[in-house]
Amino acid sequence: MVFIFVMKQYFIDGLDPRDYLKLKRFFKKHFGDPALGSIYWIELDKNILSPLQKEHKSCSPHVFAIDLNKNSLSCEFLVRIKSNIKCDCMSYADTKQREWLMTKIDGILDKLEISI
Repeated sequence: MVFIFVMKQYFIDGLDPRDYLKLKRFFKKHFGDPALGSIYWIELDKNILSPLQKEHKSCSPHVFAIDLNKNSLSCEFLVRIKSNIKCDCMSYADTKQREWLMTKIDGILDKLEISI
């Protein structure tokens, strides 16, 4: 049996080793230690949560998983929760949430002077 997992994501490849180190330091300072190996959690702005996500206060915070590797950065478009494995408030990001994530990542790259 073969399992194929498909994930919608914002993917940046071709990171230079210096860029990787800049991102790693920035993520650690602003988002804490990686949760699993190279996975960082970025908390979604509460102003753009869906109505269901706003209702599920006990599931907060709602987060995006960011996977930083030596030559790539992968940002899933799945809004996750850290308190549970599954809940109805977990879903793919809507347009506003996707744009928020891409703008956030692009802003970090600009701030760190990383050109892609």
